[in-house]
Amino acid sequence: MKAMILAAGKGERMRPLTLTTPKPLVRAGGVPLIEYHLRALAAAGFTEIVINHAWLGQQIEDYLGDGSRYGVSIQYSPEGEPLETGGGIFRALPLLGDEAFVVVNGDIWTDYDFNALRRPIAGLAHLVLADNPAHHPAGDFVLVDGQVRDGQPDAKTLTYSGIAVLHPTLFEGCTAGAFKLAPLFRKAMAAGQVSGEHLGGHWVDVGTYERLAEADTLIEASR
Repeated sequence: MKAMILAAGKGERMRPLTLTTPKPLVRAGGVPLIEYHLRALAAAGFTEIVINHAWLGQQIEDYLGDGSRYGVSIQYSPEGEPLETGGGIFRALPLLGDEAFVVVNGDIWTDYDFNALRRPIAGLAHLVLADNPAHHPAGDFVLVDGQVRDGQPDAKTLTYSGIAVLHPTLFEGCTAGAFKLAPLFRKAMAAGQVSGEHLGGHWVDVGTYERLAEADTLIEASR
């Protein structure tokens, strides 16, 4: 099974830091965010990694190289302009093959065990959902008996963590260009094709300096 790390975002809410450093190379606990993912994926047995990039992307390639020092092989999918999450994955599909693959946002920090995703999925997607953080109290989706559904009145929602297993068929009918991933998820949910699980460990969406500090604290506490 291959894995893809999404690393094309600009990180505008973390300027001026991200004016000169791509967001996935921002350090938490002294280590670039994307490096935690590479180490965790390698520990879980993933050896073929695809990374997309746009803003300051050459820095990512220069830092990570071919991945050999992490025990993995990295292929890059450069984007002239950001293609949003859906468009970025769609562009990289030729590198990912015909089987289901793991995808993880490059700007999160988590102690999630990626080994849990090394199994077949029955539908088009399997999403890892986290407890709603303070900055996103409304959440995204509902998890019922292992199936992910769109929000329902009075139902307990969870937040999409940016970790998933996707099947290439999810992108059937899509065309090149920028597009979001959420509408594809919702279409697949309506057809009962999205399973899910609740992330029980630590997870931080590192989108601001405050959340970067939160990740720093959790990392230091785990050492």
